[in-house]
Amino acid sequence: MARTDGIRTTDDDGRQTVVHGPTAGASAVTPPVLDRDAARRAALRDRATTWRKPRFARFLQVVVALFFPVVVVAAAVRFVATSSFLWVEYHRPGFPADRFGFSLEDRMTYGSYALDYVVNFAPPRYLGGLVGEDGEPLFLASEVDHMTDVKQVLGLGFFIGLVLLVLAVLACVHLRRRYSGGVRRALFAGAVLTLAGAVILGVLAVVAWEQFFTQVHAVFFPDGTWTFRIDDTLIRLFPEQFWSDSATTVGLLVLVATALTLLLSWPTRARRERSLLAQDQDSSRFREALGN
Repeated sequence: MARTDGIRTTDDDGRQTVVHGPTAGASAVTPPVLDRDAARRAALRDRATTWRKPRFARFLQVVVALFFPVVVVAAAVRFVATSSFLWVEYHRPGFPADRFGFSLEDRMTYGSYALDYVVNFAPPRYLGGLVGEDGEPLFLASEVDHMTDVKQVLGLGFFIGLVLLVLAVLACVHLRRRYSGGVRRALFAGAVLTLAGAVILGVLAVVAWEQFFTQVHAVFFPDGTWTFRIDDTLIRLFPEQFWSDSATTVGLLVLVATALTLLLSWPTRARRERSLLAQDQDSSRFREALGN
């Protein structure tokens, strides 16, 4: 008679029931036990894969690309808002002389005060307290008010540019460590975006300079606060030629920075292959580290 292995149970009526189990000689089958250490490594591996490639890295690339034009334009404007640029303007051939009596030395002195005021932390008296040779205030109250508005706009713009620069650098540091080729792609996209914007604004400025100049001022300053007579000090120090030259210089600086960035980040075949190879190597090292 064949023997049946099992577990016998007795109910309340005395009847026995055999609950069949494994046959003789077979090992007991137990439910699979979850290996916690293996599960932890698998979770870390999946998390690392998601972190390295698609979402966060792409987000940082978009951040750097969007911040790039703001930082470049802010740096170019800061370069123009200096006494050195003013000296070049006043000494370049063809720059209009002041028809109301300011000498070149007067213009450099008073113009430097005006430019220094918009980038320093001095109060309005820095300009309002200046007097001419006749003892009268050199700048009208309306001129000082406008320069104060300019100071606030530039100060905010430079602060935003600095913050975005710091954030972009931090993003690039993370991309360089976690995602090979991410910095190059981000800078290339930012340079393309900057170039497109510069071309559009440049065409608008060339085609209709006066309207472009008016619209830019209308965006940042209230109506009636930035128009003056031709014999007011601000117009004598900064004639229209100064502003057109400033816009041209800012545009050229932006184009030069953009062109250099495009040159250094252009997605050549060799650069793409190096990025892919580096990503594969990083992935292999990470998996080996988890395996250990």
